[in-house]
Amino acid sequence: MANKNLNAAKKAKKDEFYTQISDIERELQHYWPHFRGKTVLCNCDDPYESHFFKYFAGRFNQLGLRKLICTCYNGSSIQGGELTLPLFPKDEPKKKAHKLVITEVTDVNGDGVVDLTDVEYLIRNDKNVLSTLETGDFRSPECIALLKEADIVVTNPPFSLLREYIAQLMAYDKKFLIIGNIFAPTYKDIFPLFLHNKIWYGPSITSGDRKFRVPDDYPLNAAGCGIDKDGHKYIRVKGVRWLTNLDHNKRHEELDLICRYSPVEYPHYDNYNAIEVGKTADIPCDYDGVMGVPITFLDKYNPEQFEIIGIDRYVKNNPFPGKRFTIGGKEIYARILIRNKHPRQL
Repeated sequence: MANKNLNAAKKAKKDEFYTQISDIERELQHYWPHFRGKTVLCNCDDPYESHFFKYFAGRFNQLGLRKLICTCYNGSSIQGGELTLPLFPKDEPKKKAHKLVITEVTDVNGDGVVDLTDVEYLIRNDKNVLSTLETGDFRSPECIALLKEADIVVTNPPFSLLREYIAQLMAYDKKFLIIGNIFAPTYKDIFPLFLHNKIWYGPSITSGDRKFRVPDDYPLNAAGCGIDKDGHKYIRVKGVRWLTNLDHNKRHEELDLICRYSPVEYPHYDNYNAIEVGKTADIPCDYDGVMGVPITFLDKYNPEQFEIIGIDRYVKNNPFPGKRFTIGGKEIYARILIRNKHPRQL
């Protein structure tokens, strides 16, 4: 079932979700070598509130970054909640889009970390620049210019604009690590990227829900919502995943297959020549034909072990294009079609 919080956010365009630092830390630990000497762009991130900014600013020297660029957009409702930008007073009615460009980071108070107490220094350092933007929208010419300059984009983009956001990243041939939803591979314009190994899942989130901070005016009318000890509103969202084209070691771990094929346990679809595999753990080790597996298979996908053939509704030779597969006349939920590259001969 699709997550109700996520669907409601998409309908109301209230998808300004701020990622927890713990989730960022767990995922980014898999990619450190990718960042040395690179320019990182966080283009949906107020530097005062975004944990992406805090992560990269705090590890700027450790990662060996060349530059860090953070931008936010006009009217961001969470903007200015912790510190006041020197560009405008805290009670300014119209919150302005701005960018912060970091090229040097110094731990001012000597505590070994860069935190909010160091931010004021960062933006007053002559080698770092804080300035306003027209809108801060990632689709605007000023933000596209920053995108062209960047090597890697890391952020949590608006869920309602995920298709458009990913399309832009691909159009400008950018490396990226972003948060999206588990159903992204089922989108007609995104699945081909998974098919051709141009995008894949990150390793740190494979189940459960995740906590996101939301603006103060966000309605807390669903399960999993609340207010934390600091008075910030949050929601819990199921079915989120990291989407990336940065390689990581987990992607090359072989899935241990222990099941064997039998026609009774693995029925064929009524309307496509493939067998149904209800769980990734049940993929037979000895079957060399096409198999339909759940979307969550992508959490374990190793491109050296498996080949992705297609997805049910859009796969070539589907006699009913746009339709799911059926077994005994009953429709099966979304299935990715795969083939084992090295089936065992038992």
